Amino acid sequence: MPAKRTPETPEGAAPPAAEQEPQRVDPGAGTGGPTTGAGRPTTGTGRPTTGTGRSTAGTTGSVAEQGVPAEAVTPLIRGIAVLRELTEAGGTLSLSGLERASGLARSTVDRITATLARTGYVRFDGRDVHLSPRLMELGNAYMSALRLPALLAPHADALADELDESVSLAVADRDGIRFIHQATRRRAMSLSFRIGDLLPAERTAPGPLFATEWTAADWQRWRERRAADPRDLSFTAVPPRTYEGDAEDDEAFEHRTREASAHGWSLDDQLIEPGLVAISVPIRSPGPGGRIASVASVVSHTSRHTARNLRTTLLPRLRSAVRAMERELHAAPPPEPGPPPSDLALWTGASKQELGREFIESLARGLTVLTAFGEGRPELTLTEVSRATGLARATARRALITYEHLGLVAAAGRTFSLTPRVLSLGFPPLSRTSLPEIAQPHLADLTSRIHESTSLAVLSDSGEEIQYTARVATARVMSVNITVGTRLPAYATALGRVLLADREAPPSVCSQGYALVDEELEEGLRSLAVPVRDRSGRVAAALGTAMHASRHTLRECETDLLPELRLTATRIESDLHTAGRFAQVPPT
Repeated sequence: MPAKRTPETPEGAAPPAAEQEPQRVDPGAGTGGPTTGAGRPTTGTGRPTTGTGRSTAGTTGSVAEQGVPAEAVTPLIRGIAVLRELTEAGGTLSLSGLERASGLARSTVDRITATLARTGYVRFDGRDVHLSPRLMELGNAYMSALRLPALLAPHADALADELDESVSLAVADRDGIRFIHQATRRRAMSLSFRIGDLLPAERTAPGPLFATEWTAADWQRWRERRAADPRDLSFTAVPPRTYEGDAEDDEAFEHRTREASAHGWSLDDQLIEPGLVAISVPIRSPGPGGRIASVASVVSHTSRHTARNLRTTLLPRLRSAVRAMERELHAAPPPEPGPPPSDLALWTGASKQELGREFIESLARGLTVLTAFGEGRPELTLTEVSRATGLARATARRALITYEHLGLVAAAGRTFSLTPRVLSLGFPPLSRTSLPEIAQPHLADLTSRIHESTSLAVLSDSGEEIQYTARVATARVMSVNITVGTRLPAYATALGRVLLADREAPPSVCSQGYALVDEELEEGLRSLAVPVRDRSGRVAAALGTAMHASRHTLRECETDLLPELRLTATRIESDLHTAGRFAQVPPT
């Protein structure tokens, strides 16, 4: 029988009690969604989930209304569900695939994805929907409010270089752990965990350390999740268990937690999968009590280190690095609040007026609430959220109620803060996005506008050649025959001169901001290129176009093509800066 469709909340529905503070939701709802009659939580798609908020494979259903607060925003719940489905699918799904995965009506999926595309959080490629790097601004809001990645990542990177092993930082996400930083090593046998990935606490080294601070209710929730998902099928970042966990496994985790409490460190001896070993030490917050703020781990495989060897050889150096991290936390001054978002309410209103029914304004406005948080703004009152976003208090209030219900926001008194679960909105697949992947859709758009082939290139290791890393060709009888991977002399190409200008004494290319090369590499070939800069201002790549000299005069290249290249470079840089704020963006 097809899933029952539920009508959407009317866009113009008036929210009640605008001046009241948000009502507190039953703590059980924070596990990721409403509960079914059996007491098991479900996501906004109505599928059974574990306490982690991840959906269990193999079940479908309509958007569940039972257990949802009366003032929650239904389109926002559905929009979050679509983003999570795209995340768990690796960042891409067809529209029909989204319809099947979410249990939503196709018309609803179309409107949600159209709205997300308008915000820049997804893009279309034919009938496929792709997560866009701009979506990472939601996870960046959490990471910048948390401050730990910015303060601790340099220490983790230095430790990884010292040990020549992977080092990770993780935080607790209820009865799971979620990575906030990864310093990996380039090896044939390497780790595939990504920033934002969620792992079950009992199969990790950090898990027992976090569990030392669990309450009785936390332990009960963990046992319920283990009973509901004994093979860890809901944790897509780890291989499922080959057998169903039992009481013996549960007792083993409880024993590891007692040992972690006694020793101050914890070990993972091939619990995630054969061959993988890790050792972890807690990083404690400043102030009385010193609760665990994060956990640092050194991760290796058994061909390099046994679990015993990790403890005897690497633990002292890990502890030394953690002491330096804790000193960093104690010494860091409070951050100055950065500028909050501006004119978001005006933008959503203008988009609604332009797109009409296809734009779900309540979804777009709800998503802006997450971006109100950030560096220097880790906790906000309802009034501060309203002021930062330009939204009415009633609108901001209903969005916060919805997010608290979904486990994305936590409330303490009159203030709200983001939870690690915000990273579940696209961050894991997008944290591995390369610069060519970021650039490709922008190149396609540029090619369609100027009707010339466009390319992205970087310098080779020698610095004497350029290597093409992304390209979109135009359909012409006579065109420039270049493929991705092609190498050409840097000095004879516009792309190369832009890249060389960043390394050498300031030539004219630096002052004018572009390079125009006329028939130097080959007779009849004319090329134009501009720089693409990373967050530090360094030239990360060059963007260019090449054509036969008869198609554009030198002046036309500067007056007609150059503005289009610069516009595209700005758009690529915007995505690159968002993607590279807390994750490494590979240049190739």
